[in-house]
Amino acid sequence: MRTRFDEQLNTLGQELIKMGALCEEVISLAASALIQKDDSLAAKIAPLDHEIDEKERQIESMCLRLLLRRQPVARDLRQISAALKMVTDMERIGDQAEDVAEILPFLNDRTLPEHIKIREMAKATIKMVTDSVDAYVKQDTSIAEAVIASDDIVDDYFTSIKSSLISLIAQNPNDGEYALDLLMVAKYFERIGDHATNIAGWVLFSVTGEKSIQPPTD
Repeated sequence: MRTRFDEQLNTLGQELIKMGALCEEVISLAASALIQKDDSLAAKIAPLDHEIDEKERQIESMCLRLLLRRQPVARDLRQISAALKMVTDMERIGDQAEDVAEILPFLNDRTLPEHIKIREMAKATIKMVTDSVDAYVKQDTSIAEAVIASDDIVDDYFTSIKSSLISLIAQNPNDGEYALDLLMVAKYFERIGDHATNIAGWVLFSVTGEKSIQPPTD
């Protein structure tokens, strides 16, 4: 009986990896579409977001079956409960990548200025998402803690980008609308980082029973 339960927990982990990979892909597509000014890349995001939504439903169903049909011990219960919480954050990551894609047509195919660090910010958020799921699968608190620490890096990127965009508006007030659109893009990446941080917090809960991270507000 326990062997079967462990197999099902392993399957749950594999499904979370797949959902995490979809999240990584939509973020990468959103960043690439922004940088390369490629509408065809942006068009791929909405279908992937639908896949993420479906994966969320599948994993929720899997978790509920494990809870109803088995009698998990405390750590198993925490792991399953954490997975239920994590998929909500992962679903929001997909939504926010799609939000980025919806802004791109309003940027008028302008080349992203090099000094505005959205590329670097996107790369950092992708790593946070990847590592947060990896931490869950490995039940590794050190990886989870590193993800939580990385949120400060993403927040610093956002502060830098905001400052750069304020300077851009000061130099050319006609760029105000463009700058605000870029600021919204950066804000969505910041929120993705917040969700990755929250996933890492649920990993800590699944291992230790303690979680201090608060859900992102969006």
